[in-house]
Amino acid sequence: MAEAADFPGTSPSPARRWLRRTAALLVGTPLLAGLLQAPAGPVAHATAPSAPPAVGSGTVDVSLDALTPTAPDEDDKLTVSGTVTNHGKQTVTGAQVGLRVGSSPLGGRSEIDSAAKRTSYQPGLDGTEVGGKYVDKFDRLVPGVRQDFSISVPVKALHLGADGVYQLSVALTGQSAAQGYQQVLGIERTFLPWQTAAADTKTKTTYLWPLIADTHLTAKTESDEQQTPVFRNDDLADDLAPGGRLQQLLALGSDLDVTWVIDPDLLASVEAMTKGYRVQNPDGRSSRVGKHQAVATAWLNDLEAAVKGKKVVALPFADPDLASLAHNGRAVTGSLSHLKDATDAGISAVETILHVKPSTDFAWPAEGAVDPSIVDVATSAGAHTVIARSDSFRETDGLTYSPTAARPIGGGTTAVVADARLSTAFQGDMTEAENSTLAVQQFVAQSLMINLQDPGKQRSIVIAPQRMPTASQAQAMAKALSTLQDGQWSQFEDLTAAAKAKPDPRATTRVPSTGAYPAALRKQELPQPAFESIRDTQGMLERFQVILVEKDRVVTPFGRAIDREMSTSWRGHPSEATAYQTGVKNYLRELTEQVALIDRSDAKLSGRSATIPVSVQNNLVQGVRHLKLRLSSQNPTRLKIGDGLYEEIDVEIAGGHSQSVKFTTTANANGPVPVSAQLFTEDGEPYGKAVHFDVNVTEVTPAVMLVIAGGLLLLVLAGFRMYTQRKRAARKLAAEEGPHEGPDGESGATSGEGDPEQPSDPTPDTAPESTEPSDTSERVDR
Repeated sequence: MAEAADFPGTSPSPARRWLRRTAALLVGTPLLAGLLQAPAGPVAHATAPSAPPAVGSGTVDVSLDALTPTAPDEDDKLTVSGTVTNHGKQTVTGAQVGLRVGSSPLGGRSEIDSAAKRTSYQPGLDGTEVGGKYVDKFDRLVPGVRQDFSISVPVKALHLGADGVYQLSVALTGQSAAQGYQQVLGIERTFLPWQTAAADTKTKTTYLWPLIADTHLTAKTESDEQQTPVFRNDDLADDLAPGGRLQQLLALGSDLDVTWVIDPDLLASVEAMTKGYRVQNPDGRSSRVGKHQAVATAWLNDLEAAVKGKKVVALPFADPDLASLAHNGRAVTGSLSHLKDATDAGISAVETILHVKPSTDFAWPAEGAVDPSIVDVATSAGAHTVIARSDSFRETDGLTYSPTAARPIGGGTTAVVADARLSTAFQGDMTEAENSTLAVQQFVAQSLMINLQDPGKQRSIVIAPQRMPTASQAQAMAKALSTLQDGQWSQFEDLTAAAKAKPDPRATTRVPSTGAYPAALRKQELPQPAFESIRDTQGMLERFQVILVEKDRVVTPFGRAIDREMSTSWRGHPSEATAYQTGVKNYLRELTEQVALIDRSDAKLSGRSATIPVSVQNNLVQGVRHLKLRLSSQNPTRLKIGDGLYEEIDVEIAGGHSQSVKFTTTANANGPVPVSAQLFTEDGEPYGKAVHFDVNVTEVTPAVMLVIAGGLLLLVLAGFRMYTQRKRAARKLAAEEGPHEGPDGESGATSGEGDPEQPSDPTPDTAPESTEPSDTSERVDR
């Protein structure tokens, strides 16, 4: 009606002009926006003018599962494959999957990060479709049904320009009943590194390849000569077997230019398996025979061959948690001393088992997060280089490039700052093909972008991945590193060389403050009570070892078990850490209690002096010595032991035997006297529990002594009387028989009955003895 009112030759009214301008502005605004974002090149598939660009771009899920080659050359053919799944409620028709390449390289590392985070289709940023025959078409995409796609296109058809990193998108276009025009319904982005010739200055790249595992060995060993080790479980065998995590890390790393970073505890555990081992049962007390010696032997042999001639960095034994030590362990006496012992034990294990001389100059805090206290602890055992990470060691000088990793931080210490983006590239779930593919492409793209930041500046970049990569993560890491080895912009160097590289004068050298340490990492640390428990276990071990004949049978396994109590692998597993610490302490206590006094009942002492026996039992396999057994009287005025209050006697007992020790006592009064027996070490420290009992003294009185003496005197007198009577009877008998004839017929003198009694004879004090046999009831005095 407005148009009908505008007659030719007349101008519209002001109201009409205002309405027309407003309508034109409303219509032109989205068109202008579209023009401003439109790509420079031709658009392969135009959409309906009235459709907003991003409508429906999340209806179909596009999964990019494979892309080869990772970094193509000009004569290569790029192959992209994956799946599409319609998550909408309506069937998609006329669908096709095509590739879209950015018209120019991305401008920096942050642009790679931004592109990776986008989820919806944006015409001005997602490039143009290659189109033509390089698409994969689908007549119908039914809701919920996944379908595969694969596209192969010559790299020349991508029309890549200058060297750099290009955004590569895989997009599905189609239509539905509700939206009856072609539009982008799903998209996935990745990156295409493009380097046509070798760079004049290549980035020196150091990749740490960690061989680290959870704690598997307990402190327990069998009592045989070999001290057969006991494992917490048999999980280590699964990791060493073909396809296992550690087997994959070894097999993949053998073909790469990497620096091996090894926890010596892993080597010691695997070697223990090769010689026969036992596995702890769920009850925690019994064990069964382990059966994977062959797997362990094969893995160790392969590792020895792989590291021959390569750089090997040995962590302190069991990979102690440096941040936990710094934040919670330093307040506990003796905690830091374990770090030096663990370092020495680590060197010995690597040299003995792998026959290589490792470097121990590197300390690696968890996640590369550092503060001044962590640096102090890390270098306290002799290390001069701390492996940090750039998300902890942040740059403050506004650098437009990634600086060389090595930084002098004072006191003769160097921080090797690993690149955070590259170090964390494979921390996700790499079992999904899409995740692995995208991670590899982004890793390689970031590596190329580092080189392109300042092509003429030689830099040394270090990459420190997660400590314990899964098998799938290791496979993704290996694929990315293989691309770098074959690439045009990177060359490998070992960690020692990277630490000695000339530092960038503009790179930050200031260690982050303690308050800047990430709170999430602090929550995972071992608490102070854990280090107090370790201190108590160490003290118990020191007191125990002084009495042992074969100290190494106990000191070595328990010393290494204490190292394992501080392992970084306990992060995020507080209950398991506590259980392990408690298990070590309880087992050591059980061993110390195998040498003990045997309880005894109260003793009775009749008389003024006697000996009291006290028995000591040694149920250990080995002998004990340097022990003293002390018996003490609680009332020495009534009962004296030895020469005074107590008496000490040296004790030395063979394994599996007991010994009875006798003490001399002297009583001065009747009644019970409490006494105590206690074992002591040579330095005067009590050992084990004391045994307490009473000695009941029964003293002999003077009246009893007189009765006993009188009885003895009567016995002596009776014996003397019997002797004299026998002698007198014998003389009388001889006199009565008279003289008898000799050989010549002469008569000898006899004392017959007619013989007169001689006046000089004494009067007999008894009647003459009869010579007739006596009656059986008659008493005979002899």
